[in-house]
Amino acid sequence: MAVELGINPLTWTNDDLPSLGAETPLEVCLSEGRQAGFTGFELGNKFPRNPDVLGPILAKHDLKLVSGWYSGELLSRSVEQEIEAMQSHLNLLKALGAKVMVFAEVTGCVHGNQNMPVERRPAFPEQRWQEYGQKLTELAKYTQSHGLQIAYHHHMGTVIESEADVDRLMAETGPEVGLLLDTGHLHFAGGDPIAVAKRHADRINHVHCKDIRQSILDDAKNRRLSFLYAVLNGVFTVPGDGCIDYAAVMDVLKQANYSGWLVVEAEQDPSIAHPLTYATLGYNNLASFARNAGLM
Repeated sequence: MAVELGINPLTWTNDDLPSLGAETPLEVCLSEGRQAGFTGFELGNKFPRNPDVLGPILAKHDLKLVSGWYSGELLSRSVEQEIEAMQSHLNLLKALGAKVMVFAEVTGCVHGNQNMPVERRPAFPEQRWQEYGQKLTELAKYTQSHGLQIAYHHHMGTVIESEADVDRLMAETGPEVGLLLDTGHLHFAGGDPIAVAKRHADRINHVHCKDIRQSILDDAKNRRLSFLYAVLNGVFTVPGDGCIDYAAVMDVLKQANYSGWLVVEAEQDPSIAHPLTYATLGYNNLASFARNAGLM
């Protein structure tokens, strides 16, 4: 099966910094995303969470629900408590046909704190890797029983951010736990997204496609900025507009017979980076990379 191209509403309106795009209605996000060429959307803070309400809205725009971020707290919750906490989210994704749940451990996270340098993110407690891996695997088996696979999202400012963190998580979890490959977050964290994709190709079940403006990343690290200030300064952009070798990334995915979603998730300040312009650029570039690699 060929890949499908989706987008995250962060292009228009930001979940971590709601003032960005606060005035933009959901209707604009969906209509412009479809106009740009995308066939699916991930959830955002303006999406209704009732499937009976959201389903017809997406259908009106001929869009599918791709997935949606879930803030996990397995470091402080039991598996049973996490299952209880995720019920409404799981049921929404399941009802509207999504196949993966984007999961990130947010215990102690700093990416939403505009005044906290992202380098001060919490380290994963070394003595708890085995326990955590077992719990996450158990949780992933549960979501699989409901038709959804966990796609673990390594993310700046969280306990699982770096290339080494991703490697350890994959080693400590069973194959039920999928990996969301986020090229931009890996590069931001100093990792090599191509090397990670090669090592864990059989675990990748979701892909977030964002590019990096290297000079802005260098400045953010030099000035020890927060994640949100880096975003405001324009550290992220759409595939093909930065320094990441997307042709190589797509080649790895093709070799692994990847057949899920490729999602443009490139948060910028919409008052500076015109959303429809960047959505269209992102679609055109990503579609070109995917076609050239034989993924479409």
